[in-house]
Amino acid sequence: MSQQKNIEIAQNLLEGLGSGRAPEEVAAPFAADLSFEIQGDDGVLPWIGQKSGRSALVAFVRDIRAMAEPLTFDVEDILVSDNRAAIVGSLETRIKATGKVTATQFAIILTIADGTVSRFQMLEDSFDVSRAARS
Repeated sequence: MSQQKNIEIAQNLLEGLGSGRAPEEVAAPFAADLSFEIQGDDGVLPWIGQKSGRSALVAFVRDIRAMAEPLTFDVEDILVSDNRAAIVGSLETRIKATGKVTATQFAIILTIADGTVSRFQMLEDSFDVSRAARS
């Protein structure tokens, strides 16, 4: 896959996350057997942990929209190779249930083959995000 196409896939994901597009539409370019991973404290927020299937990304988009209010989302760079795209940035989020705000740097790493994302991995301070979700 071309590096330019991988940039487009990453940009399309970012646009989908920031828009009101349906979670199923955001997840469309992802493999049916997607490997989904956000490491961290996986008992507090439904999107933290290891999951599989395109439905994991659908649930991530749906749940994050329902449970968190984005305050800032700054993309610093999109780095690509022939089979990966890495989105690097920082974000600040308010957890709706507690009103607490968390700020973290992040990297979203997409593994891509033939225009389809087979792995979604997000690296962030998920322990701080989980702490903010606890009342």
